[in-house]
Amino acid sequence: MQNIRSIFIMLAGATFFVAMLLLTFSVTLAVGGILTVLMVGRALSMKLKPAPVRAKANNGKPEMRIWNDGRGTIIDL
Repeated sequence: MQNIRSIFIMLAGATFFVAMLLLTFSVTLAVGGILTVLMVGRALSMKLKPAPVRAKANNGKPEMRIWNDGRGTIIDL
């Protein structure tokens, strides 16, 4: 009787181990697939939209720049 119980417990443990192994593998594949789809979608969307361009309104007058070079404040009109 002890032999049969030991074999049953061993088979139950092996079955549980294989089930957890398959669950881990399937979840890993699912997460990898989702991340791959997101990365491909992001790469395609970056390619489709143009790069942003920084522009400033000039309004006919030059920009006034003020900085300090360590010897005094410089104001460039």
